[in-house]
Amino acid sequence: MRRLRNSPLFQAMLLGAFALGAAAALASGNLATKESIAQRHAEDLTASIAQVIPADLHDNDLLTDQVTLQGRTVYQARQSGAVEAVAFEVRGKGYAGDIVLIMGVDKEGGLLGVRVLAHAETPGLGDKIEVAKSSWIKGFDGLSFAKLPLEKWKVKKDGGHFDQFSGATITPRAVVTAVRQGLAFFIENKKAMLTPAAKESKPKESGNE
Repeated sequence: MRRLRNSPLFQAMLLGAFALGAAAALASGNLATKESIAQRHAEDLTASIAQVIPADLHDNDLLTDQVTLQGRTVYQARQSGAVEAVAFEVRGKGYAGDIVLIMGVDKEGGLLGVRVLAHAETPGLGDKIEVAKSSWIKGFDGLSFAKLPLEKWKVKKDGGHFDQFSGATITPRAVVTAVRQGLAFFIENKKAMLTPAAKESKPKESGNE
């Protein structure tokens, strides 16, 4: 038995068994973590969409009812099957990298809201685009190309309608540009966006009162 334990073949088999066990444990842990991260992402996305799509505009599950247009996911808010509004992501080039936003647009092309999903802008300056830090982002609510001419979709420093931040003009400029491009995308793809997806999800469940 001692001779077997000291043999190179036994040592190699033992090492292989340990490696296999470690790999299995790692794979199992990675799978559990991946599922947890995906669930958390879905919860965060649902919460963000809820801020740009009023609850009274839909009776469906927004994450389930979606269409893909030009590589972009569009979440459809439906009432009795009809699409009343949509939500989708847009991106702008900020001072420190991409600024990821989600915007809600009603079927007439009016902005229901805009929220920041991710950014790396300077704390105390560029982070004023977050609704938790400033009400600036709420300035988009209710606007459309019909209410605000295209040439005014700029920060005031550039001759537009929107305020800039002291010492951080690049950040609000990037957000305004992204939202303007998002509205243009909606207008160009309005028919497809407002056409219900082939398969509609089950109606959302109402809470018990």
